[in-house]
Amino acid sequence: MPNDLTALSPAPVFRIDKFVVPAEVRATFIAQMHRIQATLRTLPGCQRTLVLDHTGGTGEFNVLTLVEWASEEAVASAAVVVKKKFADEGFDPVAFTRDAGVRSDQGFYAVA
Repeated sequence: MPNDLTALSPAPVFRIDKFVVPAEVRATFIAQMHRIQATLRTLPGCQRTLVLDHTGGTGEFNVLTLVEWASEEAVASAAVVVKKKFADEGFDPVAFTRDAGVRSDQGFYAVA
């Protein structure tokens, strides 16, 4: 039997959020995404975070965030911590996005 360590490891989970951000709020929005991802990087199971700014090509989305988590359990644990942090700060990400006029497409992904 082959020694396949990947079969013993949980599968990574990717959170990818795509945004249509108006030009006048783009810098503020990107700064907020960096702030959120700085928090995520401190949490167990967070493997990688990226904030990407569209520089060319077609498509309506001009900002993308990616977070790679070690497992679904890491995602669930992080969600509890982040929800509490946002509540403690009085930050509502849904209202922030809506008030900035940002549209989004958000979801979880796995390696195909």
